[in-house]
Amino acid sequence: MMPDGLTARIAYSPNVGGSGAADNGASAGQGPKGSGFDVTLEMSDAMLGTSGLSIGAGISQTDQDQTNTAYNGDVDEQTFYVTYAVSGFTLGYQWSDEDLGTASNELGYENTGYGITFAVNDDLSIGYNHYESEQDNDTDVTAEASSFQIAYSMGGASIRVAEATSDNNKYQTTAMYDKDATTISVSLAF
Repeated sequence: MMPDGLTARIAYSPNVGGSGAADNGASAGQGPKGSGFDVTLEMSDAMLGTSGLSIGAGISQTDQDQTNTAYNGDVDEQTFYVTYAVSGFTLGYQWSDEDLGTASNELGYENTGYGITFAVNDDLSIGYNHYESEQDNDTDVTAEASSFQIAYSMGGASIRVAEATSDNNKYQTTAMYDKDATTISVSLAF
């Protein structure tokens, strides 16, 4: 039924109960409860007419128990992404937004992420990724993470190095929530 290069997915969960944990649900006495749905659309280069280009989007909503004074709305989420591969480069970008429907200390998140990888040759590749998540409440804190990676393989041996930094983990602004890490991985296949 769908045109070439277009994929659609629809999911629906009816009447999730509050007596226990379930799909799109939470433990007793907590939201979300009720029904929920998800819709996603993906378009590949076959539909877009540009080789290596892919675009997708999705929305989700879960009804939340409005009799619980902690909630005054449903859980709403939406996301959008685009990827493009050309020559040895692959680029990607994603945006998402989430509203948790809380009554006091209204809570939501807006997230953006992008990355680029480059295959220098069959043995060497490099990449960079950056991610930001803004917590939208009384204090509005943005958590950030960045990573640079390089990978090299020769025969049955490969080595990978990743240098990563993150700031304001757990949406906290004190220095103890800023982290740096270097990871080195070596593998040999016999």
